[in-house]
This record gives sequence, C-alpha cells and structure tokens, in this order.
Amino acid sequence: MAEKKALSPFEGVSGRTEILGLGVALAALVGIILLPLPDGLQAAGLRMLAIMVFAVIIWMTEAVPYAVSAAVIVSLIALALGLGPALGDPTKLMGSSKALGMALSGFSNTAFALVAGAMFISAAMMITGLDKRIALVILSRLGARTGRVLAGVIFTGFALSFLVPSTTARVSCMVPIVMGIIVAFGVDKRSRFAAVLMIATAQADSLWNVGIKTAAAQNMIAVTFIEKQLHYTISWLEWFIAAAPFSAVMSVILYFVLMKLLPPEVDEIEGGKATIAAKLAELGPMSTGEKKLLSISLILLGFWTTEKVLHNFDTSTTTMVAITLMLVPRIGVMDWKDAQARIGWGTLILFGVGISLGQCLLDTGAAAWMAKYIVATFGMENFPALGIIAVLALFLIIVHLGFASATGLAAAMIPIIISVLQSIKTPGINVVGLTMIAQYVVSFGFILPVNAPQNMVVYCTETFESKDFIRTGIPITIIAYIMILVMSATYWRWLGLTG
Repeated sequence: MAEKKALSPFEGVSGRTEILGLGVALAALVGIILLPLPDGLQAAGLRMLAIMVFAVIIWMTEAVPYAVSAAVIVSLIALALGLGPALGDPTKLMGSSKALGMALSGFSNTAFALVAGAMFISAAMMITGLDKRIALVILSRLGARTGRVLAGVIFTGFALSFLVPSTTARVSCMVPIVMGIIVAFGVDKRSRFAAVLMIATAQADSLWNVGIKTAAAQNMIAVTFIEKQLHYTISWLEWFIAAAPFSAVMSVILYFVLMKLLPPEVDEIEGGKATIAAKLAELGPMSTGEKKLLSISLILLGFWTTEKVLHNFDTSTTTMVAITLMLVPRIGVMDWKDAQARIGWGTLILFGVGISLGQCLLDTGAAAWMAKYIVATFGMENFPALGIIAVLALFLIIVHLGFASATGLAAAMIPIIISVLQSIKTPGINVVGLTMIAQYVVSFGFILPVNAPQNMVVYCTETFESKDFIRTGIPITIIAYIMILVMSATYWRWLGLTG
C-alpha cells in the first residue's frame, strides 16, 4: 500500500485558496502598475510598490511555497524594472541586467552570510545531538512537578537561543523530547499538561527571538536595513542589553498565563524525574563531536558578546570562521553531505530575496514615498516617541495576523518603518532605537498557529487545538504590547532608544 503523503502546514488551506490568492496578487500587481504616476514617485518606484503588494498577498495567502515566491519576486523585479524607465532618466530603459542585479543584491549582504552560518550551526547541533543533551540536562535538574517541567521547557528555550540560532530548529529539537516526556509519563496526548508544554515550547522560543539578535533571521533583516539606511551597526551585546529584559519578564508572564489558562490536571508526574534521567542516560557520555561543537559554540558566543568591546570582528565574520572550523576534516564535527541535507535552503533563499525587496523599495524611492504618505495620512509628523511606538506596534501586530513568516514581514515593513521614522519631525527621536523596538514586535507571532513556522511545528503534534493556542496567545500579545509601551517609557528611554 502506497504511503500517504504528509501535507505541509505551509501549503495553504486548499488549492482553491491558493489560486484565489495568486489571482488577487496578480490583479493587484497589474492594477497598481497601470495607475497614473503619483507626484514625487518615479515609474520604477510605482512598480516596486506593485511588486511589494504582490509579495505581501502571496505570503499572506500562501498562494505558492515560500521558496517559489522568492523566485517569482526576483523574476518580477528583473522584468518589471528592466522593461521600465531607468532611475533618474525616464527616456532610457533600465535594462534587465541592471534590474536583475538589484533583485539579487540581498545575496551579497553580510547578514545573508550570518543566516546561512546560523543554519549550519543548527545542522551541527542536530548531527551531534548536542541540542538534545542540553535540553535534557536542563529538564533533569527541575524534578517532575508539572509547574517545574513547564518552567524547564521555557528555560530550555532561553538557553538554546544562545547556541541554536534558528527558531524552527530549536523547536524541532524540543518537540520529540517533550513528546517523549509526555508518552513516558503516561499522560494523555490531548491533556492540558501536554498542551501547555507544547504551546510553551513555541511561545518561549518566539519570546527569545526578541531578546537575542542571532536567535532569528528577521532580526538580521532589521539590522541590515539599519546599517544601510541609518549607517549604524548594532552589536550582539547592545541588542541583548536592550531586549533581553523584555524577553525575561515575558517568559515569567508566559509561565503564569499558561498555568492560569491551561492548568495541568496533576501537580506532579510519578516517576517523571527518573524518566528524564533515563532519556539522558540513553545518549551516553558526551561524544568527541559534541565536545568540539560545544567548545566552538561557546567561543563563538564569546566573540558575539564582546563585539565592539574587545574586538572589531563583526558577527557575520566570526560566525563564518566558526562554520569553517565545524566543516574542516578532523577538526570539525560534520561533513558537507550531512550538513547540506539539514539546511533549509528555501528559507535561506527567501531571506536573501527579502533583503533585495526592501533594498529595491529604498533604491527606487518607493519606501520614502510611502512613508511620507503614511505620516501625512495619520498625522504622525509631530507624534512623541511613545505615541509613535504605540501606533507602529499595534499596526505590526495586526498585520502579522496575516503572515506566516516574520522574515517576510520584516522584509516588507522594516524599510518602510525606517522611512516613516525619518519623515517624522519630532525633535530628538532616536530612529535606530525606535526601529529596534518595532523589530521586537515583528517577532510577536503569538496568536495563531499559522503566524510562525515554530507554531506549526508544535501544532502538528496534535496535542492541542488552535483555539487553545489563540486563547493563550491573545493575552500574551496584549501583555507584550503593554510591556513594549511600559519599557519604552522607562528602561528603553533611560538607554536612549526612544530619544
């Protein structure tokens, strides 16, 4: 009997929905290109706005897989800009060669190298099993009380964020461990205890995407555009000092929200600690590969945290050196064949195209034109810093409901947000700092299972229903929004991030 093909959670609800999404996206693309040219916007800028709207629609509707959408966007930029007037000289065509160069510009960015390196680190963790060992060691120290197990899952998400710079990889590592605990404890797969552990696995990792610069690809997109538009490089330590307190406080809040809304049926699981210890014993002593990887990872973390303090090596460079060591025969912990099979090449391609899309919006003047329109329409010209944050954060939370990729959301929105902030006339605001705070909100995929790949990884375990995720995700999002405003008025203001 033929094996039934598993459906990917990212393939859309149905073929009809995909066709409808693609049809709407194409209609919007053509409709915008045919509009009369607005004042202050070149033809290339109008065409980039059309391509951006097209990209947003196909990302929101998942009309095509993300890797395919990247190829489509590159082709559209090359054709739409190449067959249109050149920048600064409407009497000449831009030409497909120059337009294709613009469409591929994101792949020459240092942030692209960093994200690629992060994927190789995640692959090394999976190949050696070091990620599982770290997770089980942490859980083994916390006992078998259900509250402690939940705290252990949240803390493990925090700990792995330093060493596994991929949210999906971290959650994919945790899911089989947590499922093994649920099965070994003899707990019903559809129990509240199982649900609360799985939801915590996804939400804790999303929270620490905020706190650690290298924990998520979308942060790299924001850092890239801050460097390009504002000419400022945010070090790993600067990001951590600013954002980690938010993630730490929200991790504690996550614990209490989950315990309140999905209280486990029992207070303690009989034999739980022994079960975790047995799973850890199954791994045996640390292998040579694990020891090498742990040493390289800790040294790399040391270089990340001391950037601009003890040395001037940027995060991308130190990461690439570490990956080289991991792949070198005898010194390393993996070979190319093992590593490349575990790399999310589609995600990597989408990341590069996302940077290209944002850069093209900037180069054609589309981002600046849209920013002026938004500022004028909403009367934000003289808003105080806290008012700006309140509006932008709420906007990003609402928009994220339609996105299944924070990477796509950051690529589409961060260049425009920076341009919006540059258009505001309020004296003394810190555009770099406000952009960082806006980027924190990009990681708020807390409400729907489809709002982030890590959410779908845990949702596919069938330990909870979408209503459980929503019921806990809404209060977490509301509290996180309030925390953004509170910290903007206090801690981040004291750091100078708001102005």
